[in-house]
Amino acid sequence: MPEETPTQTETACGYVAIVGAPNAGKSTLLNQLVGAKISIVSSKVQTTRARITGIGMEGQTQLVYVDTPGIFAPKRRLDRAMVQAAWSGIDDADVILLVVDAARGFDQETRDILKNLDGRKVPAVLALNKVDKVAREKLLGLTQALNDAFPFAATFMIAASNGDGCKELLRDLVARMPKGPWLYPEDQLSDAPMRFLAAEITREKLFNAMRQELPYALTVETENWKDQKNGSARIDQVIFVEREGQKKIVIGEGGAMLKKVGAAARQEMEKQFERRVHLFLFVKVRGDWGDDPERYEAMGLEFPKK
Repeated sequence: MPEETPTQTETACGYVAIVGAPNAGKSTLLNQLVGAKISIVSSKVQTTRARITGIGMEGQTQLVYVDTPGIFAPKRRLDRAMVQAAWSGIDDADVILLVVDAARGFDQETRDILKNLDGRKVPAVLALNKVDKVAREKLLGLTQALNDAFPFAATFMIAASNGDGCKELLRDLVARMPKGPWLYPEDQLSDAPMRFLAAEITREKLFNAMRQELPYALTVETENWKDQKNGSARIDQVIFVEREGQKKIVIGEGGAMLKKVGAAARQEMEKQFERRVHLFLFVKVRGDWGDDPERYEAMGLEFPKK
């Protein structure tokens, strides 16, 4: 007999908005919950710029995770766009998942986030992350302080980097998903276009290779993606920087830095896309890219008017 497909009444599907301060570990947790690398990860803060959607399956339940940029006090136009994207990511959520860096504690950024969550009807779950770096006595006090400040529906202590506590968190999220049909095919991991994911991969490698300040002054766009007859892909990308001096740093002595970044990005793309990749990187100076609406559209962000 042919296998029966799940009926609408047997399936569940819902949205989980992952929010938190910069560098709380949101992207690492998303990748852990989905079981694949969807969002770029860096030790530097504000790595995620746009809303990244990851899709996970657990039995008959499909969970659509929205990884948002870190919420912080914006200073530049790009900052405002990132924070706006973060808050808009929770509008249609069935569950809000607040990730707090346990090592950093109950800081002002987390307090500001809780103020904005106050009054929302969507249940909020607390994931206290990086607990492997904090003494147990401190964790208990921090957990109590956070729950005194906000009525969380549940609290979990996790280490997203190695998966500790994530299975228990996942079970709780699954139980909160509403009954209904799946929104995506069972084997789909993200709704982001491959061109966007390719640009994010290169940006991650730049973040990891560059000195502290420079990554925030650049953006990456996939200008061309061509599928070759042999199954490989040719990908042309442009790295936009703000000044000529930054261009020289990205290229490096004799092109060494650009070759290093390109090799790392290509290897990651081949792993993610499961095909051979021919990657060509170009660096261009565009001093006003942070005020260019087209660059925001390419990053999946709305362009703030002011």
